[in-house]
Amino acid sequence: MSRNPHSQHTHDHPHEHERMTSSSNPAGWSRKALPWLLLIVVGVFSAALRYGVVEPSAVVQLCESGHGPWWCNARQAIVVGFLNNGFGIAALAAAFGAFALEMYCFEAGALALLIGCLRLLRIQAQLLPRLSPAD
Repeated sequence: MSRNPHSQHTHDHPHEHERMTSSSNPAGWSRKALPWLLLIVVGVFSAALRYGVVEPSAVVQLCESGHGPWWCNARQAIVVGFLNNGFGIAALAAAFGAFALEMYCFEAGALALLIGCLRLLRIQAQLLPRLSPAD
């Protein structure tokens, strides 16, 4: 009595079809990678904001002259935000850890980034199909 091992294998493991289609499905991969890509985008944006708008001495002199462009008010709000640890508090409340780290709120930003990454890994692990020990 010869049985087809592939047909028995499929019936024993109900997630086998899902696992095969999700690993070859680029949409599934991109959905899992999207939060990590967004984290990189936020980090790059924050660095550009810090090194392009907040720190340059020419920008500081321009904005403190009293005759600066319209965006000097936004720059001042950013400076007040990190001086009062506002970005660190926001990071803990809304998972903006990468932004807070870049904007001088190291302790709260690092904690928020760590918690956010661990939470994201846990969510992604829960979405993976369960494998039996025989796999």
